[in-house]
Amino acid sequence: MTIQELMKKRAKVWEAAKNFVDTHENENGVLSAEDSATYERMEAEIEDLTKAIDRHRKAEEMEKNLNQPVNQPLTGKPYAGGQGEQKTGRASGEYRRAMLNALRSNFRQVSNTLQEGVDADGGYLVPEEYDRRLVDVLNEENIMRRLATRIVTSGEHKINIAATKPAASWIEEGGALTFGDATFDQKILDAHKLHVAIKVTEELLYDNAFNLENYIIVQFGKALANAEEDAFLNGNGTGKPTGIFDGTGGGHLLNTLAAALKSDDMLDLVYGLKRPYRKNASFIMNDATLPSLRKLKDNNGAYIWQPAYQAGEPDRILGYKVETSAYAPKDGIAFGDYSYYNIGDRGNRSFKQLNELFAGNGMIGFVAKERVDGKLVLPEAVQIMKLKAD
Repeated sequence: MTIQELMKKRAKVWEAAKNFVDTHENENGVLSAEDSATYERMEAEIEDLTKAIDRHRKAEEMEKNLNQPVNQPLTGKPYAGGQGEQKTGRASGEYRRAMLNALRSNFRQVSNTLQEGVDADGGYLVPEEYDRRLVDVLNEENIMRRLATRIVTSGEHKINIAATKPAASWIEEGGALTFGDATFDQKILDAHKLHVAIKVTEELLYDNAFNLENYIIVQFGKALANAEEDAFLNGNGTGKPTGIFDGTGGGHLLNTLAAALKSDDMLDLVYGLKRPYRKNASFIMNDATLPSLRKLKDNNGAYIWQPAYQAGEPDRILGYKVETSAYAPKDGIAFGDYSYYNIGDRGNRSFKQLNELFAGNGMIGFVAKERVDGKLVLPEAVQIMKLKAD
């Protein structure tokens, strides 16, 4: 089935589930044991269809990435001699070909061209085209890279924040002016090292028919993205970024529930966020949290969860987009404008060979590494609600 067909089927099941609840609840809003079992089967089908939709979306995104042209089109003006403008350094085709040759030869064939991209630890910097495409993979796999503000830094990056703002006051004619002090705070984006190591069989490496280039980009990109997303959500700032759910440097804790989640709690979360931030706000929660929200209704009897009916459109709660992550805590929901979460990428990513580590097994190891940090520069831009523990 296509994504559109799956979404239409999910919407149909959801409408049937809503109608079933509305017609089978007693005056206290309770379903019988038999009716509860029926509704749970409907909800399980909705969950299965949602997973199928997500699976199809990821497959389409993967196919889109793999079908992208290897080379960028020439857009520069030709020289007078008739030759197109030549890219140099890590942007050149020569550097990219040299990197592939080095990978395929277990780094026994290292061209002098690669010396242009040697990093401080002895690895070889990723060609610029690879780096852009690897960033594309990170953006697709990592919800925070889509929602946050990304900054490329060459060193420690300081972000200035106005701690106090000027306030206007009324004065009598000829009265004295009052002055307030302007104070500023700073957030510093550092650089925490993240790496991923993989093993590749020699047969796979030497097989020219295998698209080694995309394999490495996709596998490295997925692994880095998963580790990043976990840190951007839950990191404590020690050796890794500070996540939005962190109790010290994350979003503002609005409420900790002592009872089961209700629709009024979600309304409190939405309107607990200041109005300017609500314009671009969305929810972030664990996939396991969403089923409990599907049963909630607002004061007018309407369900607060609204499934997407069109491909490319997100599900919504109370009219706001919902982002789900396997790394979001099961006992928390975030709501806010995540553009105030800043991701600082230090330098470029690099590849490195693991010399003879797996030689006895006919395997070759490679390491990709990056240096990155992340911080929420305005905690008030994201509100956190803690759920009651099961």
